[in-house]
Amino acid sequence: MANSPIEPLFFDSFDGTRLAYRETGEGRPVVLLHGFFSNAMTNWVRYGHAAAIAAKGFRVIMSDLRAHGDSAKPHDAASYPPDVLMRDGFALIEHLGISDYDLGGYSLGGRTTARMMANGATPRRVVIAGMGLKGLTETAGRGGHFRNILTNLGSFARGTPEWLAEAFLKTTGGDPVALLQILDTFVDTPIEALREIEQRTLILSGVEDHDNGSAAEVAAVLPAGVLVETPGGHMSAVTKPELGVAIADFLAAA
Repeated sequence: MANSPIEPLFFDSFDGTRLAYRETGEGRPVVLLHGFFSNAMTNWVRYGHAAAIAAKGFRVIMSDLRAHGDSAKPHDAASYPPDVLMRDGFALIEHLGISDYDLGGYSLGGRTTARMMANGATPRRVVIAGMGLKGLTETAGRGGHFRNILTNLGSFARGTPEWLAEAFLKTTGGDPVALLQILDTFVDTPIEALREIEQRTLILSGVEDHDNGSAAEVAAVLPAGVLVETPGGHMSAVTKPELGVAIADFLAAA
């Protein structure tokens, strides 16, 4: 079943923080990073995306980002230096001992993928999903949205974007104290750095998703960007099978 449990594996990141990841499938490695408030099981496994990608002949490796899922959730500020998620991503790749792989992520995972690319990651193919240009180049805006949520929990009117995000936080069992510190780690990626990403890159977005700016603008900036739109908005696109199928088809065809 698409939502059957995949037991976590663990490794120690560059600073000794214990981080979790999950694997399914066999073949060419693809490392996938999930979104803020989420985790590997929710983002990639629950709705069948990992299974769809694995069915195309891939070893799907899905991290739980620091402060998320089964990874450690330290509360001290020293555990959250700028770009810590990018550094954790490199630590996972080093732990796995892989050099020929694909790399991608959704939302915060897409931003982290871009940060890894800007800092020398060398995957063959790249997926940046649920992320517009402003979300890459001006991270403070989206960070402010989540800071408001995490510092005013329980105060939002039912049905508002803030209320929906808080409801999602409750379903994933997120730690508000640790997640608030993640916001201090965001680093902007200049357009010049994005223009240097030469790999064929899938820019994947829900057709109703404008939360992080324009995905089409990201595709236009990248030398080999390919824009694909799937049904839904930022939260709902992940729940629809088209997202996983689009990633699987892109990786299999490229």
